[in-house]
Formats: sequence, C-alpha cells, structure tokens
Amino acid sequence: MAENNLTPTLMESLGGFNSKQSIGLMVAVAAMAALIFGMWVWGKTPDYRVLYGNLSDRDGGAIIEALQQMNVPYKFTEGGGALLVPADQVHEVRLRMASQGLPKGSLVGFESMENQKFGTSQFLEQMNYQRALEGELARSVQTLASVQSARVHLAIPKPTVFVKEKQQPGASVVLTLYPGRTLDGSQISGIVHLISSSVPDMPAKNVTVVDQSGALLSSSKTDKAGQMDATQISYVRQIEQDYIKRIEAIIAPLIGANNVRAQVTADIDFAQTEQTAESYKPNQDPKDSTLRSQQTTDSKNGGGQNASGVPGALSNQPPIPATAPIVAPASSVAAATATGVTSSLKESTVNYEVDRTIRHTKLPVGSIKRLSVAVVLNNRTVTDKKGKVSSKPLNDSEKEQITALVKDAMGFNVSRGDSLNVLNSAFSVEQEVIVPEEPFWKQPEMIALAKDLLKYLLITGIGLYLLFGVIRPALRNFSAASTPAVASETDIAPQAAAKEDDAAKDEIQQVNSIHKNNIENAKIIAGQDPKIVASVVQGWVNNNE
Repeated sequence: MAENNLTPTLMESLGGFNSKQSIGLMVAVAAMAALIFGMWVWGKTPDYRVLYGNLSDRDGGAIIEALQQMNVPYKFTEGGGALLVPADQVHEVRLRMASQGLPKGSLVGFESMENQKFGTSQFLEQMNYQRALEGELARSVQTLASVQSARVHLAIPKPTVFVKEKQQPGASVVLTLYPGRTLDGSQISGIVHLISSSVPDMPAKNVTVVDQSGALLSSSKTDKAGQMDATQISYVRQIEQDYIKRIEAIIAPLIGANNVRAQVTADIDFAQTEQTAESYKPNQDPKDSTLRSQQTTDSKNGGGQNASGVPGALSNQPPIPATAPIVAPASSVAAATATGVTSSLKESTVNYEVDRTIRHTKLPVGSIKRLSVAVVLNNRTVTDKKGKVSSKPLNDSEKEQITALVKDAMGFNVSRGDSLNVLNSAFSVEQEVIVPEEPFWKQPEMIALAKDLLKYLLITGIGLYLLFGVIRPALRNFSAASTPAVASETDIAPQAAAKEDDAAKDEIQQVNSIHKNNIENAKIIAGQDPKIVASVVQGWVNNNE
C-alpha cells in the first residue's frame, strides 16, 4: 500500500507542468496521432484507373447504381467525365458490368418494342420499328475493332401497289473511328452489305458511309472507274513480292543471301474485257459440205388437137354421147400426139451449211501486261593465300548464267515487253548502329515497382521520424520534467526505512553478542567450580516445585 501511494500517476506527473507545457504536450500528442492516422489512410488508399469514359447520363446512372450495389468505391475526373475505380478491380468490374449489359450506350434497339402502349397508331409503330432497327444496326457496326461509335439513318419509303411509284430504301452511316485507325476496302464493303442485307429491297449502292471528318468511305463502281482500290494495290504488291522472292531464292545459293537485291515492277491489267468473234472459212468442195436444204421443181405442159371446125354456136355445144368404143386405136392417139405441142420445166435449188465459228472470250482480270526487273549483285569475296580478303567482280560467264536464271524465274516474255537489268557492283557496307537496350529502370514494370517502394519507404521514414524525432524526445522531456516534482516524496520514505533497518540490525547484533558472552562466562565458571553450577541448578528445581 505504501508503494502504490508513492507511485506517481499521469495526472500527478502532468501536475508538475505549467499550463503552457501541458497544452504543448497535448498538441504534440494530437499532431502525432493525426500524422500517423493520415499516413495509414494514405497507405491504404488504392490507385484509381479509368473504368469508362464519355458515358451518357443514362448509362452513368445505371453504372453508379450497380457500383453501389457491389460496394465498389468510385470517383469522377474533373472535366473529363471519366469514371474511376480502384486499379485492382477494373477488369472484374468491367466483366460484371458486361454481364448486366452495361454500358448500353445511347442507342435504342428492339427492346423499345417491348413496352408498346395500347392504342398506338400505325405511324408511331412504324417509326418505333425504324428507330429500333437503326439502333440494332449501329450496335452491330460498333462491334468492329476500329469503330468507336456509329449512327445509322434509314430512309424507308412508304409501300405502294403501283410499280412505277415504287422506290428503293436507302441508308446513311456515320462512323467515329478510334484515333490512328482506319478501315480498309473489305471492311467498308462489309458494312455496306450488312446494312443492305438487313433492310428488304435495299441495294448496296444505296448505302453511304462517311467518317467523323465527313470523308466518303463508300462509293459505287462507276465512281471507281479508272481508279485502283486498296485490294488491287495489295494484289500488285503481292505479285511483285512473289517475283522478288523467286529471284533472290534462286540466286542466293550462288553468291550468298546478302549479296543480291532485286526489285520488280508489275504492270497489271485490271480491265474487264469480253470479245465475240464470228469467222467464216473459204468455200470448199460441195461433196465435203453439209447439205442444209434442197428443192427440185419439174413441170410439163402438153396440148391436144388444134382448134378446127366452123366457128359458131354449133362448135361450142357439148359433145354428143359417144357411140364408138372408149379405147381409141393406137393410130389415132399417135396422130393426135403428132399433131399436138408438149413443154417441160425443171428447177433445182441446193443450200449448203455455211462453215462459220462464233467465239465469245472473257479475258481474265488481273493479268500481267509487263514486268520490269532490276537485279544488283555484289562482288565476290576472295581470300588469298596470305589470308587477305578482297572483293572481285563477277566475270561475264557468271553474269550470263545469273541473267538466264533470272529470266527463267520471272518468266521473261519478249512479246509482252518485259525488261531485265542485271548489275554487278560492290555493296557499300554500312556500319551497324547498335541501339542501346532500354535500361531496366526505365521499363514500365520497374517504374511501377519503384513508385510502390518509394511510397512505402516514405511512410516508413515519416514513421521513424515521428518515433525518434518527435515521440522519443517528447518522452524524455516529459520524464525530466516530472522527476523534480516528485523527488521529495519518492526519496523520504526510502531514507527513513533505511535508517530504521540499520538501527534494528545494530540492536540485534548487540543482543547476540551479549548472549554469546554470557554463555562463554557460564562455561568458564562451570569448568572452574562445578559446585556453584550444581547449587544453581538445585535452586532452579526447588523454585519450580
């Protein structure tokens, strides 16, 4: 109990300070606590990264509601309109948002048809259907990697029963491409056919595609007349590269792969040509010809007796029935023939097949019209007996052999107008420029790691400074200030106790020494005069009785 009373409490220690010192100590403790708490919060604050940018108000509200349900912290950038979430949760949140169909964008698809009101007019139904179809087509176009956003406008005419008044629908597509990205011809053609195939009776030529700068991306075949599109240019480059590989592959084993350079220029005919020819062969022997038709006419005219008799009515009367035999004598017939006149006519027409040939030829598109080839050969490297390396040009025989090989590899055709030029010269050797590797401390992974390490080192340094530079000196000052205030109370009790202990020890030692002296004296007396000892003992016994 005495020790507990003598132990100083915090309030008794603070009592040794004046008012200014107490207030200063309290402020220092509060500041250190605030700094430690702030450093702890700063160390726990995660890095934020962009989840979505340029969100519409509708999508932004739906995404924020979903983030609140998932207990994911978020914040917005000032002026940019980007939604930020912790860096370690970006991919997870995007996947979960995609599972919920977010962000939907400002496009409205066929889901708008699910909430049709009763009593809607036919015009509104048609407009809602057209709007939904435009939204679905725009969503389909936005799935392309190079397209950031798309808008589709459909021009669908009213149906009519009159054929002459029937109009074909059309479409306009506005694309917003990502910075630095473009669409090639095949992708543009795919968008055009996607739109035309989604709307009934819409031809591909009625679809117009433009980009965000207003440049026309789609054009009809008539607009491309006389121009080469990207596909044709790629085809020409592919043919040229194929010939270059052939030439270098056949010459490289002779003089080395690094000692030959070839370039090919191909003139390609992309014209679509159709020819129809009709040819006739010269006349040939009718016996060998094919009979087409033949017509023969044979006619004869024969006359009886000449007119005779008396002119008049009697001669024109019908003959009187014959009374003689029907068969006249031969002599009479011969006489009649001899006296009559006979004529005959024969006509014959023969038509033969005409030997002709009709040939319809459609020439292929992309045929080679002319090739121009240039080949450069490096000098041969020769090492003499002394080990000296020198450059030696190729001789005429070697150049002729290489030229012949190149002609066979390229399919040299004189009638086509091909040209070939083979040159032998020493190559100029350029010094290889050694590009220094990027130091490891400049790599993005190392930079991120260094930032994290610097962050934690800064936290550790501030903590150590607070511990050894603020807290420890404050505790020392606190101990030094509290020691004089309680010195009188803490020193009096130990000194008094020490004095009492010393006095008690001295008395005990004195009593012990006297007792030992008496015992020694009694021993001496008993040895010198035993009778006295016996009388003393006899007296003790008698007194006890």
